[in-house]
Amino acid sequence: MKTKFGVIVFSVIVSVLFAPGAWSGAVRHPGGEDQDYVPTGRGWGVPDTLIEGAQKRSSRTTVKTSNGINYHGGPLMLGTPNVYYIWYGNWSGNTAINILDNLAFTLGGSPYYNINTTYYDGSNRKVSNALAAPASTTDNYSRGTALTDNDVLTIVTNSISSGTLPKDSNGIYVVLTSADVNETSGFCTQYCGWHSHANILGMDAKFAFVGNADRCPNACAAQTSSSPNGNIGADAMASTIAHEVDEAVTDPDLNAWYDTRGYENADKCAWKFGTVYKTANGSSANMNLGGLNYLIQQNWLNAGGGKCASSY
Repeated sequence: MKTKFGVIVFSVIVSVLFAPGAWSGAVRHPGGEDQDYVPTGRGWGVPDTLIEGAQKRSSRTTVKTSNGINYHGGPLMLGTPNVYYIWYGNWSGNTAINILDNLAFTLGGSPYYNINTTYYDGSNRKVSNALAAPASTTDNYSRGTALTDNDVLTIVTNSISSGTLPKDSNGIYVVLTSADVNETSGFCTQYCGWHSHANILGMDAKFAFVGNADRCPNACAAQTSSSPNGNIGADAMASTIAHEVDEAVTDPDLNAWYDTRGYENADKCAWKFGTVYKTANGSSANMNLGGLNYLIQQNWLNAGGGKCASSY
């Protein structure tokens, strides 16, 4: 998910990190029907021609819909995906734990997450309106406070190989970093979070990075003076987590659902919130989950011509 200000472009140098489509510092392009654009998992697309030494994902049969987003043949996460948090850094005494745990427990089954049921695979099997959060773990700065993309992968790998979290092919492993931790490939300058996949212990593992918006509220928080639960960083992270989970279930390997610009479903609605209401502390919110108010970015509804929506 790109920052509020979009992507800062420095170069056109692109390199494959974990799997086809996982990039560091890729360039965002405007897209078009005459060029195959593919997603990066970071909020922007790149021309398929920039993928070196990898199968061109756009060479798959593309099923075009009338809803502004197309299916490119890849797998989706079906059944009940499991969300696993890896709390990286120092979260002692931070209300984020309650705010974000509540999100993981209640996002599945909500009218918001139900938007993902409009996505299906080549056998017409639809994403279900179900998520579970069976386990989480902590990591006390095992890779320091300046993380690379490969560090994020290592953190996920270690949590699985050590048995701290289960090896789960239908899991989404989300690395959540405290505010003193930076992700050096572009957190706060190019993105607020991202998702990807990699082979971990012989399993196609889906994982994501979500940084603490307290580090850069002007770039990664929709509200910078107050927030629904009185924790600006955590409330902003909730929106990014929902965004990345939406994309992970509908485009886990970056070869399923995206548009001609390489935008995944949630990318098409980044920083759009729809109808909002005021909470008791004067902040804006657009949904209540498990008794807590959240301001969550909309998701793309793959029905009725397509649109950004907060519920279905």
